[in-house]
Amino acid sequence: MSKRFFIILMIMAFAIFISIAFAQEEVVEETTSEEISAEGSAAEEIAEEEVTFEESPQSSGMEMFARKIVGSGLVDLFIQGGFVMYPMLILLIWGIATIIWKIISLRYAKINLKEFLDKVVPLVENKKYNDAIKLCEETKGPVAAIIHLGLLKVDKGIEAVEKAIENAGVIEMAFLEKGFIPLSTTINLAPMFGFFGTIVGMIRAFRDIAAAGEVEPTIVANGIEIALITTATGLAIAIPMQFFNNIFLGMVDGLVMDMQRGSEKLVETLVENK
Repeated sequence: MSKRFFIILMIMAFAIFISIAFAQEEVVEETTSEEISAEGSAAEEIAEEEVTFEESPQSSGMEMFARKIVGSGLVDLFIQGGFVMYPMLILLIWGIATIIWKIISLRYAKINLKEFLDKVVPLVENKKYNDAIKLCEETKGPVAAIIHLGLLKVDKGIEAVEKAIENAGVIEMAFLEKGFIPLSTTINLAPMFGFFGTIVGMIRAFRDIAAAGEVEPTIVANGIEIALITTATGLAIAIPMQFFNNIFLGMVDGLVMDMQRGSEKLVETLVENK
């Protein structure tokens, strides 16, 4: 199930990525042709802005698709932000895919600990170890997994059970910690790319000032626009990723506590019913 969601998401994200890429190339070509041509009047510029996207003859089907999926406003911001927006888009896709996979995996791992222990403990007390092992095999999650491995070593003594539980806990912890590195990478790199875009935008602004020989708001507007868009985009990506990262850490902590309580209850029951 999780693999299917992941594949669908990546296909949709890749289609959006290609769509926006084509849109940016077309806007760059259009901007270049406008700079080469003579300056139009203010009325003509206003008329061009009022033309809807669907009516524009230079708009491709891919750009239209991107605008319908994510909205014209976001596509326009992506185009205006420049090349720095591409790595941030990749980070966003990577982070969203990781969040979806993490939600599915953690929901799968969570069980009702009290209900599970109420079923397995009486079986252990009555030394019905095979029935307890079967119950653990039919139950999802890391708690059932570590108790299952512990019960497999019950005939070798308490120390063997504790060792098996310890080894199983390490394996389950490694599984629970999967996904945090991609999220941390996205949280750290997205603002960095945003600040990089800020520097690129300021370089462009000062270059335009040097070319014009004077300082006017209209001259530096494009460079400052790039700087602000990329900075805002980097923060807009990192903030929700940090939010979900903290939620997942709390969920993992809860699962670790369940694993600890379940293993302690198993060992305690085995000691009391030697």
